[in-house]
Amino acid sequence: MENLPQCETLLLEKQGPTLFLTINRPDARNAMSLEMVAELSAVFSQIETDTSIRAVVIRGSDGHFCAGGDIRDMAAAHSQKTAEGETDPFYRLNRAFGQMIQQVNESSKVVVAVIEGAVMGGGFGLACVSDIAIAGPTAKFGMPETTLGVIPAQIAPFVVQRIGLTQARRLALLGLRIDSREACDLGIIHQVASSDEELERMLGRILTRIRHCAPNATAETKALLLRVGNENLGELLDSAAEKFARAIRGGEGSEGTMAFMQKRPPSWAETDVEKGKKPGE
Repeated sequence: MENLPQCETLLLEKQGPTLFLTINRPDARNAMSLEMVAELSAVFSQIETDTSIRAVVIRGSDGHFCAGGDIRDMAAAHSQKTAEGETDPFYRLNRAFGQMIQQVNESSKVVVAVIEGAVMGGGFGLACVSDIAIAGPTAKFGMPETTLGVIPAQIAPFVVQRIGLTQARRLALLGLRIDSREACDLGIIHQVASSDEELERMLGRILTRIRHCAPNATAETKALLLRVGNENLGELLDSAAEKFARAIRGGEGSEGTMAFMQKRPPSWAETDVEKGKKPGE
């Protein structure tokens, strides 16, 4: 695909302002390999400055979202000998995943996770850094690391941010697996579909709502939300007021106000049909 990296473990398809990113390792229930981590990172780096992309939909192929880390990569790291002064290969493997998931978390794009089947370990972490998450009836979520004698080293902070310390403790320390309904009750996901057809309808409504929101304002709002709790409140509000003033005087603020007064959709909400284009042009 033009302007996007070539990928072996991901399928990429751009439809209008949305990039559909499918994790494509069905033989391993879409387990996350080092190659996949590198490809996800490359894709999110590439699209960060691409103003034609406003949303990224992440899902898995063949009925599974992501079954966690790839055991084959773990075995390969185990067999590597670490010379004195070299970084432990397990550290490199684990930290590379953490850097990627942080990158997805901080992306200026709206990240939508469409979840089915296995959502374990790293896949669970990826779901927790999405902006909107919806799941079908087959989804099973879990943090099985402690049952394997390891720790959820890179995903733990994002799980705590998503659902709070109390519930994160219960899931992680017991190595629990939960279904879509409980995941929704905990706030891991936002909606549960009862069928594949309903899941697709949910996704369609979400993408429609994204199109109705101004892209720059959406990116600034996401960045502001991620700053909450990490900065002095007064300084954060001062900064937010400055950004608000720039936004309301800027192109999107002017267009949004004018569109409201004229009782018409703003320019960023126009569909391809309204612009006289074929879908996807």
